[in-house]
Amino acid sequence: MLSLSIIQKIAVYILPMIFAITLHEAAHAYVAHKYGDDTAVFMGRLSLNPIRHIDPLGTILFPLIGIAFGGFIFGWAKPVPINFSRLHNPKPNLFWIAFAGPASNLVQALIWGLILKLSFYVSGYFAMPLSLMAEAGITINISLMLLNLIPILPLDGGRMLYAILPNDMANKYAKIEPYGMWILIILLLAGGLSFIIQPLYTVIVNTILMLIQH
Repeated sequence: MLSLSIIQKIAVYILPMIFAITLHEAAHAYVAHKYGDDTAVFMGRLSLNPIRHIDPLGTILFPLIGIAFGGFIFGWAKPVPINFSRLHNPKPNLFWIAFAGPASNLVQALIWGLILKLSFYVSGYFAMPLSLMAEAGITINISLMLLNLIPILPLDGGRMLYAILPNDMANKYAKIEPYGMWILIILLLAGGLSFIIQPLYTVIVNTILMLIQH
């Protein structure tokens, strides 16, 4: 991406970031509803209104720091509430509820890829802003997808791992959840998240860029 001022970066990234986080959380709520748990629906979380999903630190502060200073885009929203007792088949259902969030980010990244391709055919003032926003959309969604697939609770990858483990192992594994965010912050500060995510991120983003060139 071209060298931009902090204000320009925020202007380019803000819309893709809002979509990425809002649709991610709404996808969790939608799949939970399909499997019988209406808790998120009753709490207004099956919504495309970003205000219902925003966490001041995870949705605003941390992503803005990453955007402004060119670091890893690290963020989260308020978790969608799940009531296990209402699910038709709790553990298998939990896997797909958790999977829905990262899957929504992959779909969005592909859509932003199509928008990037469209920007090649747009002339005039809107061509550059549209291409920059599309690039940001790909970057944000693939970053959030891979971050959430890390198998650490309370991330989606952690919930997916919990869902496929035998009950005894799953219950022991669940005990690390109170420390999960601290583990992630330590990994972030130590550069571990970039080390884990960067190789896959490069492959996926390059694949998307290659696909839109044909």
